[in-house]
Parts: sequence; structure tokens; C-alpha cells
Amino acid sequence: MRNFVRACAVAFLLASPWVLARDDARSDDEIKQEIIKDSIASYPGTCACPYNLDRAGHRCGRRSAYSRPGGYSPLCYPNDVTKEMVADYRRRHKE
Repeated sequence: MRNFVRACAVAFLLASPWVLARDDARSDDEIKQEIIKDSIASYPGTCACPYNLDRAGHRCGRRSAYSRPGGYSPLCYPNDVTKEMVADYRRRHKE
């Protein structure tokens, strides 16, 4: 029984670096979502993006900062996030 427990412990210790590395490596899509979330959070109002809801619970649509020229330009969609932004995020977060 002790040998079995030791074998399981050794197997776990040997496998854990790869498991941990896989969990830490985030995909570009996950990073884009994080960048979008941060962008929306930095907007002072409730209508950063067209799909957000205003205080009354209605979709912001054309009233959103994203839809209006000038002023704030929040990132709302994955296509708004460039490869350079993802690379910068990885550098800043050491991924």
C-alpha cells in the first residue's frame, strides 16, 4: 500500500508542472476578453458598449460610447483588440 501511495505521489509531482503550465497559458481569446473587460470597467458610465444595459435596463445601442464619435473609445469586441495589445498584455503579465 505504501508503494502505491508513493507511486501516486511521484506521478502527481512529475505531472504537475505540465498541468500548471497549461493552466497558466491563456489563449489569445481569453486575453482579448480580459482586455475588453478592463476597457469597459474603465469607462465611467454604464453605456460603454452597444450591448451594455443602461440604468433602466435597456440596451445602450447607438447611445453607447463605442457608437459615438470622439471622446471615449472602449474596446467592446474581440476584433477591436489587436495582436499588439495581446502581446503587450502578455509582457505586462509575464505570460
